[in-house]
Amino acid sequence: MCDTCGCGDHDLVPIEIHQSLLAQNDRIAGHNREHFTEHGVLALNIMGSPGSGKTALLEATARSPLGGRRILAVSGDLATDHDAQRLSAAGIESRAITTGTACHLDAKLVHEALHQMEWWRADLLFIENVGNLVCPAIYDLGQAANVVVLSVTEGEDKPLKYPVMFRKADLVVVSKIDLLPHLPHVSCSRLHDALARTMPAPRVLEVSAVTGQGIEEWIAWLEAARARLSAPSRAGHHQPHSHGRE
Repeated sequence: MCDTCGCGDHDLVPIEIHQSLLAQNDRIAGHNREHFTEHGVLALNIMGSPGSGKTALLEATARSPLGGRRILAVSGDLATDHDAQRLSAAGIESRAITTGTACHLDAKLVHEALHQMEWWRADLLFIENVGNLVCPAIYDLGQAANVVVLSVTEGEDKPLKYPVMFRKADLVVVSKIDLLPHLPHVSCSRLHDALARTMPAPRVLEVSAVTGQGIEEWIAWLEAARARLSAPSRAGHHQPHSHGRE
């Protein structure tokens, strides 16, 4: 149970306080977004269940040709820095965000982690959220888009059971499709139907980080997302910014 958002216990965090927390979070998220936009950094919020394949997708991204793009990541976990270590080993400069009891990242945690990195030099910033299909969808981090990783092993009804997560997704990456031959009762068509019934504008990619299937399409989606950024030249923007009391 999360001490930050009070999920599962409405008496712990009353509605008024929760709304105030969200308002403060949104203010910091807006601050993050302004800086990302100013420096032309594509920041993506990578969400999904524990074990859905978020880290494996980013490792496969690091192995792919991205035209010399510089990739950075911050990785959220309750108690370890294992995912950040995996990403660093794959060649992605990474920082761990250990949340303790919080079941999601918030804009302040991301903001503080960025102070440990030269994030303004990045082309892509992956914000790997805590494994959870509920609370991470509620908190804006300043990202340009939300990507939800959903493995075929999780079941076809997850979009229907956790609709908020999928309604807020700009892209769903269906992962571990190399396992489909071993999952005779799993139907990708039923999974796509559940997504279509949940997402306002379904955008889905099927990938395998093991075989590389679908990774090329994932990279093309990333490049298209970067192309949509309307940022000024980076000239003169290679120094850390000052936040004063923030």
